[in-house]
Amino acid sequence: MAITTLSGIIARRILLNYQVDPRVAARLLRHPFRPKLVQGNAIAGICLIRLERLRPRGLPSFTGLSSENAAHRIAVEWSDDTGRLRSGVFVLRRDSDSALNALLGGWIFPGPHHLSLFSVQDWGNAIRIRVDADDLPDPLVELDVEPGPALPRHSVFPSLEDASDFFQAGCVGYSLAGDSLSLEGLRMDAETWKVSPLRIHGVRSAYFDDPETFPAGSIRFDHGLIMRDIVHKWHVLPVLQGSGETVSPS
Repeated sequence: MAITTLSGIIARRILLNYQVDPRVAARLLRHPFRPKLVQGNAIAGICLIRLERLRPRGLPSFTGLSSENAAHRIAVEWSDDTGRLRSGVFVLRRDSDSALNALLGGWIFPGPHHLSLFSVQDWGNAIRIRVDADDLPDPLVELDVEPGPALPRHSVFPSLEDASDFFQAGCVGYSLAGDSLSLEGLRMDAETWKVSPLRIHGVRSAYFDDPETFPAGSIRFDHGLIMRDIVHKWHVLPVLQGSGETVSPS
């Protein structure tokens, strides 16, 4: 990856989060990652993010690019070479409406990207998004949300602050490189961090709704969050060497 730092604006970032059986989540991970648990549950999710003015560090903002993107991921933890416990996410799949992102996946952003169609209606007080991918017969993602007052009662997070802290600690993302062995990473540094809860009118995910990957009873929608207008930077991280093996469920 020749570009090591990118700057831009997160115009909109939606986090749709699920409770997952840790044994099921573990089977989707690669060494050295293991599921990061909350009240005994693994946390998976979809990050839907609109990036604007994205450009290599040092270039003026008018040169930046805009794109709609989606990442299906699982919250993880691992120990680094010094034994220090780290937190982040393992990205299972990336989609973008940017042909450049799809063409250069693994160069600008880690891992391969699917070039997908994003249909977005964002009125501020209501948001509808649909993502259609060429490799799937049904929509990859469909959501209908609006700002909400609080997390739902069934959430595994005791409060909005707890959820915010959890995801702020997970701003490092790794995904499999093209060789399916090494792990490419990226860290997001946000100048400010503020999440707000969403009221969910409808959420569908072809990935997380697939019973072959997530058997009945192994996954449950938890809550949604949104962030807006965040100045940020992306920093490319050193490649991790994975084993190519999935993590054994404990």
